[in-house]
Amino acid sequence: MRGFSVVGVMLLVGVMACVSHSQVDPALASSDDVQAKLFQEGQIIDVESGRPMAFQGLMDQLADQDVIYLGEEHHHQDHIRNGGKVLQALLGRGRKPALAIEMFAWDGQKGLNDYLSNSDVSREQFLEQARWKQNWGGEFKDYEPLIQYAREHQLPVLAMNPPRRLVQKVAQQGLATAVNDPAMARWGMQNEPIVDDPAYKERIMGQLRQCHGGLSDASYDRIYEASMFRDEGMAKTIVSLLESRENGQGPIVSYTGGGHIQYKLPVPNRVLRRRERSVRQTTIYMASLEPKHPEYIEELIRERIADYVWVTPMSEHGPPRRCR
Repeated sequence: MRGFSVVGVMLLVGVMACVSHSQVDPALASSDDVQAKLFQEGQIIDVESGRPMAFQGLMDQLADQDVIYLGEEHHHQDHIRNGGKVLQALLGRGRKPALAIEMFAWDGQKGLNDYLSNSDVSREQFLEQARWKQNWGGEFKDYEPLIQYAREHQLPVLAMNPPRRLVQKVAQQGLATAVNDPAMARWGMQNEPIVDDPAYKERIMGQLRQCHGGLSDASYDRIYEASMFRDEGMAKTIVSLLESRENGQGPIVSYTGGGHIQYKLPVPNRVLRRRERSVRQTTIYMASLEPKHPEYIEELIRERIADYVWVTPMSEHGPPRRCR
């Protein structure tokens, strides 16, 4: 990709797939009704009714689902804690959830399995074997509570992402060329159907052009294909896990960036297309409340970005970049 580094490609793919907040509609921002509307940190809003509901009431509804999608702002500690709360609440209802997590890739699954099942594996050994730096990077301590909780309660954890090298190849070469790489066959992606959904494409391409202007059309196309490839790989992981789970075990809790669940287009709809039987699934979009901009939360609800919007304090990293 001329003038665009591999690092730049991967940053763009990550941003567009994982962060998808909104620009402010000027008419909405000037509405006295919206400005007066009070959202509170910790509220869970049922998007269908527009009303807040208690966490326990939400969990009563979620306990019999097949897949619960939690969409986060990356490295946001309140969002990570919310993921732990959902796992704990499901266990408290006699279910045994499985955690499917974006922050690990398929080539780190063996390292994950060893760490979860063997108390003698050290943290350092785990991070090396799970290829943390190669596939995600950043501070593992941010996401460590989720992995530790699963380890302590013997919950299965599935790495959701295709290996980073495969995503890079798509972003650099385009999907039609990249699928011929031998590594694609090794990871079962060479002959996988990658569905180019028009509604998904309109959303992702619009976000790309809005937040990362100045690229060539070919560059946008390749980055879009890399996003589509990742989401299809994540859906493949969830469907494989669904088919291996015994009835009554408990839901799969999918923990990813919010962009992977927005409007159900990226991963949830791909799961539905891949699943031969029906699947009960619910999306929960976690969003920071900026006190000066309550209209952001209002817009997420109005646009029905998910089944539920979980309002949280802002991260210590500040407000997320908004690229919807």
